[in-house]
Amino acid sequence: MPDLPDFRLETYFAQWEFKARYHLTASDAQTLPMAELLAMADADGRARWESLDLGYTETRGLPALREEIAATYDNAHPDDVLCFAGAEEAIYLAMRTLLEPTDHLVVMTPNYQAAETVPLAVCEVTGVPLRPEDGWTPDVDAIERALRPNTRMVSVNFPNNPTGAVPPPDVWARLVQLCDDRGITLFSDEVYRGLEATPLPQATDLSGTAISLNVMSKAYGLPGLRIGWIVCRDRAVLDRLDRAKHYTTICNAGPSEVLALIALRARDRILGRNRGIIAENVPLFTEFFERYADLFEFSAPDGGCVCYPRYLGADGVEAMCANLVDQTGVLLLPAGMYSSELTPTPTDRFRLGIGRSGPAEALAVWADWLDARDRPVAR
Repeated sequence: MPDLPDFRLETYFAQWEFKARYHLTASDAQTLPMAELLAMADADGRARWESLDLGYTETRGLPALREEIAATYDNAHPDDVLCFAGAEEAIYLAMRTLLEPTDHLVVMTPNYQAAETVPLAVCEVTGVPLRPEDGWTPDVDAIERALRPNTRMVSVNFPNNPTGAVPPPDVWARLVQLCDDRGITLFSDEVYRGLEATPLPQATDLSGTAISLNVMSKAYGLPGLRIGWIVCRDRAVLDRLDRAKHYTTICNAGPSEVLALIALRARDRILGRNRGIIAENVPLFTEFFERYADLFEFSAPDGGCVCYPRYLGADGVEAMCANLVDQTGVLLLPAGMYSSELTPTPTDRFRLGIGRSGPAEALAVWADWLDARDRPVAR
């Protein structure tokens, strides 16, 4: 089995994420202090926290947590839920466990790198691009043309990272139906669900074989908990993943499970707060990019808290991002972090995070930097 390549995004973040002063490319919503989260606990949650033993926990996750996760779906039972140490473990084990070397997978590009490179280490993979000229809407006809007799899985992510795209409901329903009609598992990364105005139905609510992935990290803004999950109504799939997890984390951290339970019980409050932060930030970013309309093309995300503006400067987006973080401490993710082995991807974009509180200072520093330098002529 081929070795996995360097994870470009994580390597870049290892260099800059905790060194840069201004993190304008964060993929998660604004987090909560521990005291604020605990203040949201109901009586049961507070009792669980105060009486918690630091022993091993159940491989599938705390039963009360799985019950609360199931309650965020329309057609899920707690036995349809399997918890993981974040979304990355779930992606890794799902691709390594459910795919065989003789299988074929279709994935959208650009994407979170693991969605492409992990299955590529197992089987043949075909990429189908999301195109800016189509508003990043998935081309279901192109997906259908990419299918083969041995296609086992189609992997998608909506709201999308890095573009912030959410497909129209009819396009989404058609994609789910296509996979069902062909007997193909739809792997749906839904980690930003809850930050859009009108959420799409979750894949597992529409299909008995689809796999829905979610996590506390993104929409809830609680990545430090390292709690993610897969929901699938095909119990045989969960049984296989359960056995695979015995070789990785075995179980989740007990404190994290209780804190995730508290947060999910307060989900309306937390998600409402995070949507409010995004709503406050969008006008700030819109005003900034309108000021520099000769250098940038910007659209706010349809959902989630990341988007993918275009840079028009003659120096190119890679140089712009590198110089910006080196000279000012303002961190962005250039398009090279989202390059693909499977399809061409835009080379003039950068990921922008709009889910953190208080971006005004970072935008002011960025603006001063733009004003002080010789303006590269737009291409």
